[in-house]
Amino acid sequence: MIDRPPRDLDEGSSPTSWPVRESPDGAGDGPRMPDVTVPDDGQSTHHSANRRHAAARRPSGAGSLLRETVIILVSAIVLSLLVKTFLVQAFFIPSQSMHDTLIEHDRILVSKLTPGPFDLRRGDIVVFKDPGGWLPSDTAPDPGPIRGAVNSALTFIGLYPADANEHLVKRLIGLPGDHVSAVAGGPVVVNGEPLDEPYLAAGVQPSDIAFDVTVPENSIWVMGDNRSHSSDSRYNQGNAGGGSVPIDNVVGMAFVTVWPIERMGLLRNPTSTFADVPDQP
Repeated sequence: MIDRPPRDLDEGSSPTSWPVRESPDGAGDGPRMPDVTVPDDGQSTHHSANRRHAAARRPSGAGSLLRETVIILVSAIVLSLLVKTFLVQAFFIPSQSMHDTLIEHDRILVSKLTPGPFDLRRGDIVVFKDPGGWLPSDTAPDPGPIRGAVNSALTFIGLYPADANEHLVKRLIGLPGDHVSAVAGGPVVVNGEPLDEPYLAAGVQPSDIAFDVTVPENSIWVMGDNRSHSSDSRYNQGNAGGGSVPIDNVVGMAFVTVWPIERMGLLRNPTSTFADVPDQP
C-alpha cells in the first residue's frame, strides 16, 4: 500500500493562493483579498491641484449673474441696432390719412429690404422721409430732457417706434415713368387703366381734385387711403419734385400692424387692383 501525501484541500474545493489570516487565537477566519496598491504617477495630485485652482478662479454667484446680465443686454442692443439698421424698423401712425387701413396710434413694422433686394410695387404701403414741405412746421411737444434722451436712445436702437416728426406713410400709386391722373370725383387712372381701390376709406372719393402727372425718374407717386384727409402727392405739386417722392427718401414698406393687439395683422398688397395696369408707355 502506497502512502499518499496529504492533500491541502478537500475535493470539490478550488485551489487558491490567497493567504489565510490567522486570528489572534490561532484560528483562521477565511481567505481575504490581497492588498492592491495603485501606483502614483503624479496625475491624481495634478488633477486635484487643477480643481483647486479652477475653484479659486470661479467667480462668485452675484458676480457671475451680473456678468451674464450685461452680456445679454449688450447682445440684445447690438442685435436690435442691426435689425433696425438693415431689416425692420417700427413706426406709429399719428394721423387719419390712411383710414381705415391704418388708424391713429397703430404700431407698424417696416421692412427695410424694400426698396433694396426687393423692388417697390404699386399698392405697397411705404414710409418715407419728408421730401420738404409736406409736414406742418409746428413741432411736437417737448417731452423733457430725460424722457427725450431715453426716447431718442430707444428709437435709435429700434426698441421704440419712431414718430412721424420727419416721416409719412402713404400708398404707392405710381412708379417711375407712370402716367397718373384723375378728374375730381372720378377714379385714379394709371397708364390709361382706371383703378378699383377697395382699400379706400368708406365714403371717400378716389380724388377730390383733378391732376395729371408723369412720375419723374427715381421717384414715386403716393396717396393716402383716406383721400379727403391726406396731404399726399396731389397737394404737394408745388414743392420740390412736383409732388413725387424720391425713392432715396423711402425708408421701407409696411408689412404688419403689431399694436394694438386687436388690430394685429398683415398689410397685404392689393395686387388685383393693379393687375391690369400696363407698364409705363
